[in-house]
Amino acid sequence: MAWKGVGGGVVFFQSKGTCARTAAAWIFLTGLGLGAGALPAAEGAAATLADVLIYRDGDRVRGRLMERVGDTLVFQSEKFGLLKVPAAMARVEQGALPAASKLMTGQQATQVISPPSDHAEPTESAEPVGWARFSPYALTQAMRELFGPWHGRFAVSSEIVSDRTERNNTMVEARLNRKWTADEVEGTIRFDYTKTEDVTTKDVVKFNGSWRRDLKRRLFGVYRPSVEYNRAFKNPAGVFTDYILVQQEIGAGVNVFTTPQRKLRVGLSENLFDVWVMQPVSQHTARTSESVFAEVEWTLPWKLRLTERGVWYYSFANNTDGWENRIELNKKLTETLSVAIRHETRHNNPDVRTQDYTLLRLLIGLDF
Repeated sequence: MAWKGVGGGVVFFQSKGTCARTAAAWIFLTGLGLGAGALPAAEGAAATLADVLIYRDGDRVRGRLMERVGDTLVFQSEKFGLLKVPAAMARVEQGALPAASKLMTGQQATQVISPPSDHAEPTESAEPVGWARFSPYALTQAMRELFGPWHGRFAVSSEIVSDRTERNNTMVEARLNRKWTADEVEGTIRFDYTKTEDVTTKDVVKFNGSWRRDLKRRLFGVYRPSVEYNRAFKNPAGVFTDYILVQQEIGAGVNVFTTPQRKLRVGLSENLFDVWVMQPVSQHTARTSESVFAEVEWTLPWKLRLTERGVWYYSFANNTDGWENRIELNKKLTETLSVAIRHETRHNNPDVRTQDYTLLRLLIGLDF
């Protein structure tokens, strides 16, 4: 019998006899054992591959796609529990990344990522508990379930200043919008309140609506109603005047740019203004004014988005003009949290009995 060492192991060579048969059987059984041991490891490695939920803005969440119900993706994430995301807002790459625990066996990984049965007890990762319910992500998911296909933002801006005077300034804003193939509807409501030395200097509730319908050859039509209720306006005579301003804008325009990253719209519109003065003397006036408007939506790098709408009014009946402009730079910090800088100005819209203003704000928003 001869032998030879190979890589720390020993292989026996025998030309004939019982030893040869014994060695062959031993090598065969050893090979079966190695193959059986390697198979579960390979299955475990494959089982630990996780799906990736990729939102339209580039944010990624790792986990497992459970099912698709209609236009909603049901996704079990590793960090945020069970998510329900509209299919239009995200896509799923299956088996794109290793799972969080790479040391799991195949059986353990299968138990973790397998879909729960209908009678399974809820786990802690299924829904946030404790203070986690008030996290931006949990609040966003709750609002998405409440409003369904509608999307929007809830934003707040507040400051308290104490120098020569005591000032408290708070603004709360909520926005909803929804898009179809040719239509887009949006509504925004805002409450703006300022108190200086225990005297209310601003108390405004304002609603803005918009309905735009795309037509053929890049044309579109637009209808924009707005209602403003001001309870702390001081007119040029120095008298506090409460008023309600109702504006209706009906117009048409052309889409100059319509790419997902760049949009530019310009158009002409007719505006109907109704002003109700509540006090000290109740009265109502109505007038019309023509206008030219431009709207810009620009997607920039680093999850920045620039939007602007400028309007110039001119009344042929009264030979008076006015303008307003709003520009906002929004930065998405996460998929649900954003911060924005907004500048607004309005002059002579439609007359001196309504308040002219210039506004610069820093807003923190919760997107859904």
